[in-house]
Amino acid sequence: MKINGIHHVSALTANAQKNVDFYRQILGLKLVKKTVNQDDPSMYHLFYGDEVASPGTELTFFEIPMLARRLEGTNAITSTGLLVSSEEALTFWEKRFEDKGVQQETASLRGGRPALRFKDPEGQQLFLTVEPNTQKAGSPPVHDDIPAEFAIRGLGPVELTVAEADKTIRVLTDILGFTERAREQSNDGEIVTIFESGNGGAGTEIHVIEKTEGPSERSGRGSVHHVAFRVKDAEELEKWYEKISKAGFTNSGVVERFYFKALYFREPNGILFEISTDGPGFTVDEGVDVLGDQLALPPFLEHKRAEIEQRLTPIQSS
Repeated sequence: MKINGIHHVSALTANAQKNVDFYRQILGLKLVKKTVNQDDPSMYHLFYGDEVASPGTELTFFEIPMLARRLEGTNAITSTGLLVSSEEALTFWEKRFEDKGVQQETASLRGGRPALRFKDPEGQQLFLTVEPNTQKAGSPPVHDDIPAEFAIRGLGPVELTVAEADKTIRVLTDILGFTERAREQSNDGEIVTIFESGNGGAGTEIHVIEKTEGPSERSGRGSVHHVAFRVKDAEELEKWYEKISKAGFTNSGVVERFYFKALYFREPNGILFEISTDGPGFTVDEGVDVLGDQLALPPFLEHKRAEIEQRLTPIQSS
């Protein structure tokens, strides 16, 4: 029973079409699932990933129109990593970001890897980082403007900024089984502790930054809602439910999401964690060649399709 890395990261957007324009057209990610929030089908839930919707490559967004802007602070997921396979890829992205007017910073190091930090149009903080072992990343999405060797191949490290790092660290290590890989100082002078899971690699890492002063983040557009961790299957997820419950954490119980099963709980600094199964996956109802083309609904919402489609604003993904 172990965590095998990051399953997905879910964030918030106020405009699904502009979100697609950036993540599909600028970043070149594949829209692997255009669906709805299963807890509130009036809003889109968009999933971006690699070319074949591999587990561990999905960055997802809930659309909440008129959502206020995020106010930065602590006790939040403050940056999400995306994987490329070489430093040459970072050079490509620096030039592409400059040409496309994407806000970026000078490349730096994090965890011994080169990293290029940038923001999406709603202020979400992201960074590209190098994972040269392509067996630990996804398949490059096909995009006319982005050569396969430079393409974004999946999720990298996820950064948590918290007021009391020891509490979050105990959950990662004592409950979830992460191991400490490194400790370093950020450009702002804050201590960053780097943890990895499973077989290691950038796509398995959580970076914990302790920031003892300042307010907690106020969620809004550009915020990250939660991070999900990968487990093998439903049988293993049931064991995690027992472990999380025995440790005293209030949790959701196992939730059926059709594409995967999930378990939700909050760590002591208030960040929402999810544990999710790799399967059955995003190709259970659509072939790879048509992923994201049409609105996909799980079977338990299919009878409401007409009502749901009437309430959604159509979006173009290509």
